[in-house]
Amino acid sequence: MKPRRVVVNDRMQRGYTYVLTEPPGKNFDAEFRPELTPSEMLKIGVFGGKYMTDCRKEFPAEWFERAKLCAERHDAGLNFFKVNASQPLSVWRAKGWIHPDDPRGWFQWYCRYYMGRRGADDARQMRRWRNIRRHLAQLEKHCARRDLACRPRQRQSLLHWAYDSRNV
Repeated sequence: MKPRRVVVNDRMQRGYTYVLTEPPGKNFDAEFRPELTPSEMLKIGVFGGKYMTDCRKEFPAEWFERAKLCAERHDAGLNFFKVNASQPLSVWRAKGWIHPDDPRGWFQWYCRYYMGRRGADDARQMRRWRNIRRHLAQLEKHCARRDLACRPRQRQSLLHWAYDSRNV
């Protein structure tokens, strides 16, 4: 694949440039196996619909065709489990979880990784993704299989990390 340069100009980044070196959805690290694509996540309902409402130019138009988005505010009713499972970006910043290249957090990193960007923060972000698996173990221990009413906040949180908790 011929590397392709992407220039980002949205509300959170002006003139940020990165290079896509892999084909979209291909050549992931062997340890990184998300169950949902960014497009699937946006369609089923994550982040109260408030995520990525100003950066459509950066990603494929089809990601947004049936996405559950709300540009005005966070709306938990748009989430698959209809609950708020998000912390404010200010909390993420205070905990040092935000890398300057991806000021919106893990999901922005994942979208760019999915599109083919590879970078210095990949190992840290994949480690964070792996660490969320503990919530899957809790669902398996405490909930009947596919009992979607059991632990909806935890299930929604897992959706935010590309784990399909609807199948647990």
